[in-house]
Amino acid sequence: MRKDITVTAEPRTERGKNAARRLRQSGRIPAVLYGAYQPAAAVAVDPKEMSRILHSKTGHNTIFDVRLGEEVTPAMIVDWQYEPLRDTLLHLDLKRIDLSERLRVLIPVVTHGDPKGVKQQDGLLEIVTREIDVECLPDEIPEHFTVDVTELLIGQNIRAGEVLLSGSMKLISSPDSVVAHVIALRGEAPEAAAAPAVEAAEAPAAGEPEVLKKGKKEEEAESEGKAKKK
Repeated sequence: MRKDITVTAEPRTERGKNAARRLRQSGRIPAVLYGAYQPAAAVAVDPKEMSRILHSKTGHNTIFDVRLGEEVTPAMIVDWQYEPLRDTLLHLDLKRIDLSERLRVLIPVVTHGDPKGVKQQDGLLEIVTREIDVECLPDEIPEHFTVDVTELLIGQNIRAGEVLLSGSMKLISSPDSVVAHVIALRGEAPEAAAAPAVEAAEAPAAGEPEVLKKGKKEEEAESEGKAKKK
């Protein structure tokens, strides 16, 4: 989805870990801008601006403008790296977007409604697929798809092929991929599950009675032998 956002990128001449470290200390992060049949450019961008885009409702599917000198081009964030401890951006890959060409994107799928299989049958709604892969024009990218799960009973599901597409969208994901379904809750009561364990603990192991009997006979024979000697 295209947004009225312009991010300023500065050319980056220095390369390497030390240069990247100095750049981050100055409040910028390294990035690469490529695509649309133009040469790749090493740039520096504001991580706060990029974080706002990634955490927006449209996330990485947001199309925004990148200003690099005299060039202003639509772009998307296609890859990013976070510092695991501080959760701060370290690096970005930005792709120029040709608004006249179709592209593949992953669109989130959200559910709406309370399934009858949950309210009436005590089932559980399980979300299997949270994104589906579609192909469309950049201006057609939706924020998300919504599927209504109200009528689902236990054992019923909604598949990717049932998600309503608009415009020139084309489904790339398998149409048989399950998006959401209602399943029955299966589980034994704790008492019922514990009973066999107790019985198993009390029962002797297989083959044990024969060994015990044999040992008892040997003890009796030994006692009889001692009595005869006496």
